[in-house]
Amino acid sequence: MYLLVIDWWMILEKFLLVGFIVTLSLLIAMYTTYAERKVAAFLQDRIGPNRAGPFGILQPVADGVKLFFKEEIIPSASSKFLFILGPCLAMVTAMLTSAVIPWSTPLHIFGRNVNLQIADIDIGILYVFGVVSLGVYGIMIGGWASNNKFSLLASIRGASQMISYELAMGLALISVLFMTGSLKMSVIMQHQIDHGWHIIYQPLGFLIFFICALAECNRTPFDLAEAENELNFGYHQEYSSMKLGLYLFAEYVNMFISSVVMVTLFFGGYDIPFVNEASWGLSQNVLALIGFAVILAKAFFFLFVFLWIRWTIPRFRYDQLMNLGWKKLIPLALANMIITALVMLLLKK
Repeated sequence: MYLLVIDWWMILEKFLLVGFIVTLSLLIAMYTTYAERKVAAFLQDRIGPNRAGPFGILQPVADGVKLFFKEEIIPSASSKFLFILGPCLAMVTAMLTSAVIPWSTPLHIFGRNVNLQIADIDIGILYVFGVVSLGVYGIMIGGWASNNKFSLLASIRGASQMISYELAMGLALISVLFMTGSLKMSVIMQHQIDHGWHIIYQPLGFLIFFICALAECNRTPFDLAEAENELNFGYHQEYSSMKLGLYLFAEYVNMFISSVVMVTLFFGGYDIPFVNEASWGLSQNVLALIGFAVILAKAFFFLFVFLWIRWTIPRFRYDQLMNLGWKKLIPLALANMIITALVMLLLKK
């Protein structure tokens, strides 16, 4: 069905895919809060949530209902428009990153191949970095608009931390781009299927990227923006009800999307290692569903590592955080980039 050379079926496909990915991200983020409490309980020899539903699986629902019914408070001295914009911006930027991720091979529905990637744009990974950079504004605006000194200090900490670690993250990623020769996520994905996962060639690049992802998500040991013993509660101290919920939820959405991005860049995305899925003789749709399950399984592993690190490693001091970012990770990322460039040059000669 075409009208004015517009493929309405493709628009419908993309609309449904956006709805599915957003719903999936929110659902996984919701149950990551449950997983965090269960992992923490296991590591600390406790039981964890076990009252709401069997094994406590309805605890995230109970938490969500509680946040919805809490009193909505906006401080009288705050900048009201920016106060509301802050958490909305944090949540939107967390969700936007998923648009360029190839979730699996195409599905075949009603005689059409449906790509399980919302937008395969030429500047795919650059788009990811651009959107992630906007997330700084969500924290900075929220802290400043609260008209609270603790919130402002926390937001300045969070912003400087995210900007510092984005530099090392970008430099670590350039090494991968040297190998693939493209910013498109689908090309980066296909390169790993053809030549092996990038973790084999870029272990140092991955390690730097992973450490920076922890800092970008404000996760322990990089949660200096929420250091309770120094800043009371952090940049969202004045927030309540669902505005607070959006900030807290955005962190878990960021964790999930960061895990998927790491899997796509370094661990072959939906590719199953040492296996040629085409030789199984399965239908295209079944293979697409298997690929989707594989990328989720890899992402869940990294989500577990995020949780494991939080309840194992103590928080850094702020000077240690900055020293690690500027004096250790950036020089390491630069060295890795130069060595990769030299090796690529020698191999081409």
